[in-house]
Amino acid sequence: MEPILLYGFPAGSSMGLVAAFERVGQPYRLCRVDMLTEMKNDAYASINDRQETPVLITDEGRVLTETMAIAAWLEARDTQRRISFEPRTPQADRMHQLMAFVNTGFTAAFSPLWVALEMAADEPALKATLREFGRKAVAERHDRLEAMIADTDFLVGDGLTLADTTLIGVARWAEFHQAIDGAAYPKLAELRLRIEADPAVRYALAVEDGEQPAGSGACLGHVPLIEVIDRFAAPAQS
Repeated sequence: MEPILLYGFPAGSSMGLVAAFERVGQPYRLCRVDMLTEMKNDAYASINDRQETPVLITDEGRVLTETMAIAAWLEARDTQRRISFEPRTPQADRMHQLMAFVNTGFTAAFSPLWVALEMAADEPALKATLREFGRKAVAERHDRLEAMIADTDFLVGDGLTLADTTLIGVARWAEFHQAIDGAAYPKLAELRLRIEADPAVRYALAVEDGEQPAGSGACLGHVPLIEVIDRFAAPAQS
C-alpha cells in the first residue's frame, strides 16, 4: 500500500509535510483532518492518543506520529535527495539542527497564544497574560532564527529541504496571532517568499484550502478519515 499522511487544517503545521511528500515524488495518499471538529474524540484518539496531526500510516500499515519522526521516515526514502542530503554530511547535520530548532522552541513559543485562543472560560486577565508571554516568546525565537539564516536561497543551501518544509507550516502562525512585526525579520520574510513559491509548497497550500491541484501526480488521492480509523485504529484495551 501507499503511505497515508493525515494532515490538519486550518493552518496545520503538517502542511509542510504534504509539501515534502509531494517534492519527493513517490506515491502517497492524504487524509484530511479538521482539527476543530474531528480530533478531540475517542475515534481519532485510537489513531493518535495525543489527538494531534500529523500522523503517517506507513506503507507497512504502521502508525507513526510526530513531525520529526515522519520527516526522518521520509528522509530515509528520499533516495534522489530531493529534500535532504547524504547522511553524515555537514549539510545533513545543519538541516537536522534547523529542523530541531523549529520543531521545539520555535513551535512551542506559540503555545501560550493557542491556549489563550482556545480557552472556553471567560478569563480576560489570564488570556492577556498568556498573550503577552506568548508574543515575547515568539519574538525571541524569531530573533534567534533570523540570526541563524545564512546567505543562501533556503535554510540549507540553494534548494528546498525538510528544514524549509518544517518551518513553513509553523511560520505563518505569527501573522495569525499578530505576534510580531514581520518587517523586523527581513531575512525570514524573504526566505518565506522563496519557500512559498516552490511548486510543492503551492500544491500543499492549495490542498489545505480544499482545492484539487494537479500536482506532480505522486498523490494518489484522499482517504476518508473514517476509513483510516476503521482500518488502522489501535485495538481497544480490555
